[in-house]
Amino acid sequence: MNELALFLSLVLIFGATVLSYRLFGKSGLFAFIVIATILANIEVLIIIKAFGIEQTLGNVMFASTYLATDILSENEGKKQAAKAVHIGIFTSITMLIFTQVWFLFTPSSSDWAAPLIKQIFAVTPRLTIASFIGYAVSQRLDVFLYHRWWEYTTKKFGDKKRFLWVRNNFSTLISQVINTIIFNLLAFYGFYDTKTLISIIISSYLIYVATSLLDTPFVYLARYIKAKHSEI
Repeated sequence: MNELALFLSLVLIFGATVLSYRLFGKSGLFAFIVIATILANIEVLIIIKAFGIEQTLGNVMFASTYLATDILSENEGKKQAAKAVHIGIFTSITMLIFTQVWFLFTPSSSDWAAPLIKQIFAVTPRLTIASFIGYAVSQRLDVFLYHRWWEYTTKKFGDKKRFLWVRNNFSTLISQVINTIIFNLLAFYGFYDTKTLISIIISSYLIYVATSLLDTPFVYLARYIKAKHSEI
């Protein structure tokens, strides 16, 4: 069931990313990046086993932020994609600060939620800092590589529209190597044993390879939507 649930969540999340763009244009993608960043930082606490390997649940949600920046790079330009990265970084920092402020309050004797929330968000600072560093480095690299691949294929073949799949996949696959290593080492070193940590790093990257390949049709769809609906 985990395998089926992962596939369904991928279709749902990537579909929601494109739907956000169709309904609200680049503003919709900015908003979706905020949502995805918050949810991914919480989901990453959940470890599941699927396809025979252990992995964190936040992988697909986090991968959708790369889909969003690739759509922005393709349709709106490098400046807007870079702005989306900065929004994601700001979201992580804001989430870190606000969730820690909660713990300054003394819960009422009738409260039941505070201990449960604290159990989750007490781990958040480390995860958020790890996510922040991995996200900042890898997303900047992703935007840079996307446009470098674009320049290369345009110069090589004289066609700016062709080879979207090259710039989409190869920019994400390279940047995700950096993100996977940075995030998992900073987030989970000492928290899991070495064998589990290595398994998480490998599985996370394999998931990102799969999501990078599977998000390509959604980037093509977003480009079609942009061409079809000039008001976006």
